[in-house]
Amino acid sequence: MKNLHHTLKANRGFIVFLLGFALLRTAVADWNPIPSGSMRPTLLEGDVVLVNRLAYDLKLPLTDVVLLPLGEPQRGDVVTLSSPAGGTRLIKRIVGLPGDRIAMQEDVLILNGQPLSYTDKQTHGETVVPGFVVDAVRASEDLGGRPHAVQFLPSLRARRSFAEVTVPAGHYFLLGDNRDNSEDSRFIGTVPREKLIGRAHHVLVAADWLGEDGWRMAPRFGRWVMAIR
Repeated sequence: MKNLHHTLKANRGFIVFLLGFALLRTAVADWNPIPSGSMRPTLLEGDVVLVNRLAYDLKLPLTDVVLLPLGEPQRGDVVTLSSPAGGTRLIKRIVGLPGDRIAMQEDVLILNGQPLSYTDKQTHGETVVPGFVVDAVRASEDLGGRPHAVQFLPSLRARRSFAEVTVPAGHYFLLGDNRDNSEDSRFIGTVPREKLIGRAHHVLVAADWLGEDGWRMAPRFGRWVMAIR
């Protein structure tokens, strides 16, 4: 016990630093690696995004308990969340606010009865898994004055249509930008506010860890410190 006390005393500065660092990550700011292609083309596998945990709420660290609301989630925000269907951490885009009516017809998002517009459509090859390339259609989706890129994979089986739903009070409807390859509110349901972890606002660093260009862990310098739209 004496040795433990001496060790703690000798390293108290480092211990305080670690505790402060942990508090920073759990309550203020965080960074998350992107493990899947559900947000392509906005976010790519190998991106590491910065997340503002104080964008919406001040929470008790390591819990979903909201201590103080700080801001309102906006349509078009890219957010990290704890999935209400199992607790997995996900990153998606808010497309529906409380009270919004959301539907989809053949990949066209319908917001409060109005189909969204899709412009600048382009087709290219998309690597779904190494060695398996499919046609992908990319377009700019105008989400209430906030245009952003989305992607569709016509050759894959996907849930491209669903009947209109009304987003409950205190909940949000989230979709991945890679519409035909994303586990989002079409499958996990609407997301209560307390499950929102924070808003992702920049890509910190990025690397091509899939080896699409023949390399492993090749840096994507053009994406470093890139704002997320």
